Amino acid sequence: MKRSSGVLLHITSLPGRYGVGTLGNHARRFADFCHQAGLSWWQILPVGPAGNGNSPYQSDSVFAGNPDLIDLEQLIEWGLLKREECDRLDWGSHADEVCFEKLHRNQPQLLRLAFARAKQDSALWEQVQRFVAEQDWLDDYALYLALKQQMGGKPWQQWDAPLAKRDRQTLKLWKERLQEEMEYHCWVQYLFFEQWAKLKEYCNRKGVRLIGDIPIYVAPDSCDTWVNSRLFEYDEDFHPLRVAGCPPDYFSKTGQLWGNPLYRWDVMEKEGFGWWIARIRAMSRLFDLTRIDHFRGFAGYYAIDADAPTAENGRWEKGPGEKFFDTLFQQLPDTALIAEDLGIITRDVEQLRDHYRLPGMKILQFAFSVQEQSSYLPHNCPKRAVIYTGTHDNDTTRGWAAALDKQQRRMASAYLGVKKEADFSWAMIRAAWNSCCELAIAPMQDFLNLPSTARMNTPSTVGDNWSWRMLEGQADKKLAKQIRRLNQASWRMPQYKTGIRAKQKEKQEIKKG
Repeated sequence: MKRSSGVLLHITSLPGRYGVGTLGNHARRFADFCHQAGLSWWQILPVGPAGNGNSPYQSDSVFAGNPDLIDLEQLIEWGLLKREECDRLDWGSHADEVCFEKLHRNQPQLLRLAFARAKQDSALWEQVQRFVAEQDWLDDYALYLALKQQMGGKPWQQWDAPLAKRDRQTLKLWKERLQEEMEYHCWVQYLFFEQWAKLKEYCNRKGVRLIGDIPIYVAPDSCDTWVNSRLFEYDEDFHPLRVAGCPPDYFSKTGQLWGNPLYRWDVMEKEGFGWWIARIRAMSRLFDLTRIDHFRGFAGYYAIDADAPTAENGRWEKGPGEKFFDTLFQQLPDTALIAEDLGIITRDVEQLRDHYRLPGMKILQFAFSVQEQSSYLPHNCPKRAVIYTGTHDNDTTRGWAAALDKQQRRMASAYLGVKKEADFSWAMIRAAWNSCCELAIAPMQDFLNLPSTARMNTPSTVGDNWSWRMLEGQADKKLAKQIRRLNQASWRMPQYKTGIRAKQKEKQEIKKG
């Protein structure tokens, strides 16, 4: 990886007319902003359907796309929706946040309206059918969603036994009965992947590459657990025996009880890790680089009894380690990964990461410990790493600075050379950019110097998470120029091709910035 920089901003956090950021024009404008700023990478949170609490890390499918991200403007351009049909709905009164309740009330009715009209367009519907035929996961997923609606939203574990156990004849009967509803869900996925492909092509053309995110675990109530129940630690009635989480740490004194079912790694190994290989192959088509969330789970994972009230008394179990990654890189040799190696990291995790030369992560907000010289301090960070001011799970840097105790504040202030709370965001960005790490990334909230109200997620909480949105005009030319100058000073500008014309182009870009 060449020395470069990037920004962390989820698609939902973009501005937009209809309640949420989407894959449409505002996403392309943000790619333009990245290009002008000299940012080579745009990191995005998981893009699967958001689950419990609107979390992108609790999706009902590892292969499907999130309908929330579908751009309604494109459907208006296609003539499948009318502008007034979208404008007459209430999308919320606050432009700086997603009102998920209103979004999930309004958007499905518009997508269903467009679906009915799309079926009358034979050429378009032929494209949809061609897309469906190429997705070997989609038939099961469409059936899962149709059944879930039919069952009043109950988790699949509570369905009648023939359905929960996927009796062949029972599935056939339900497919015939729910054909129309299944077609609708296939249509929604067609729209997502059609729009995603166009956005990725546009970003790459602008010299902006996309970083995706693979949550290591899947949601308990998901198509993946229903179709592949043999791969998870369930009893004969599909109740989880043990669940995932992590022990007490920086984020939580009682640990994090995620509740995701654990994998039966022995069964996965016998099947050649086929489910995981398919999952990463699918992600590699969407992204240029992929972060594996909770990488340490491949070396050793934390197992908590399913009936435990907290994560304090879990046990560490050995993960699949090199057996998995050897198989992965044999089958997908060009796969590019970032190892999210935060939390309790033991020597076996570091050895696994380094054996495959995977860049790890360094978080500057974790650097200012008064007890010891932290490995997160920029001068201690290795070259093969991605350094962040903070992630989606951290407070904004300005909010973090406001909450520091006196000793930490004194240390951070001395190291960064700033005293005012308002100066910490850009001081941290400069420290990250001037480190020797190959890739430096900051959340958009830090570039904008926003307080805690712009925080994306607070771990171990439910409620007001994942809803922050950037306002129209905040990603402006002035900010792009400021970031570009930092990229130039820290030698993180994108590498242009050599030659007179290329150098002229670079000068023009600098002038524009």
